[in-house]
Amino acid sequence: MTATPRLRLGTRRSPLAMAQAHEARARLVKALGWDESAVELVPVLSSGDKVQDRPLSEIGGKALWTRELDARLADGRIDLAVHSLKDVETIRPDFLHIAAVLPRADVRDVLLGAASIHAIPERARVGTSAPRRAAQMLNQRPDVAIVPIRGNVATRIAKLAAGEADVTLLAAAGLERLGETGVGTPLEPDDWLPAPSQGAIAIECRTVDARTSDWLATIDHAPSRAEVMAERALLAALGGSCHSPIGVLTRTNGAYLAMSAAIFSADGGERVDGTATFAAGDAGAPARLAADLLARATPGIAGLFSGP
Repeated sequence: MTATPRLRLGTRRSPLAMAQAHEARARLVKALGWDESAVELVPVLSSGDKVQDRPLSEIGGKALWTRELDARLADGRIDLAVHSLKDVETIRPDFLHIAAVLPRADVRDVLLGAASIHAIPERARVGTSAPRRAAQMLNQRPDVAIVPIRGNVATRIAKLAAGEADVTLLAAAGLERLGETGVGTPLEPDDWLPAPSQGAIAIECRTVDARTSDWLATIDHAPSRAEVMAERALLAALGGSCHSPIGVLTRTNGAYLAMSAAIFSADGGERVDGTATFAAGDAGAPARLAADLLARATPGIAGLFSGP
């Protein structure tokens, strides 16, 4: 009798990353009829988790979340890695690929400390280190002050409670995965655009590992993959980085995707919006939307994007 294959699933050590790894493992073993012990979780301390006192844009960007896991995939210490896709660089090494995207969770941001954007007190301190959240907040509330806050969900909630900021923003999906439901006020994405790929969990493996790719294909959620790959295509065509304030919302409508996007200046004073509807899998459509946004961008916005 053939023994059940054993896979080593790499993950960051943060509570949210571990929750995502448990979800990924549960979906995989259920789809394949394996015992849970067939997939070993391998927690890894990432560079992004080591440095908590500075914005990612100052210390190396999104690669700080993936570097250690990529190295372990490269040398075979793990067989697959799980990520929050919004934290994964747009351009990835050729030796690995995104083999599965799990069903996308709530894409919204949640506001903590006020009942709405309008209800935030005048000149309040908004705690965030995300350029998108900072620019979008200043676009709607130019009177507030942005103060940098980093750390995992619990750390940021604690910093808010300690008075380091008056309000802050967190991803609804992360709160839900940690069991923190009912916390704060969800912001409707038509009025407050989420980050590209927000709410999506991705699993990567080595490109040459056909067997693992086939196993992961059993839990790949096609509608979620189509949405997030379109958003990543938009980000790539914009030349966006961790310095680039961009919000995007993509909804599935049958065989089509409806995308709304906005790019901002760092101070939120300038904003350019665009929309597009296109067939799922049409990678050229997000690039055309990106070109349109950049063509209409002011110098204050264009300088934050490198283009195609």
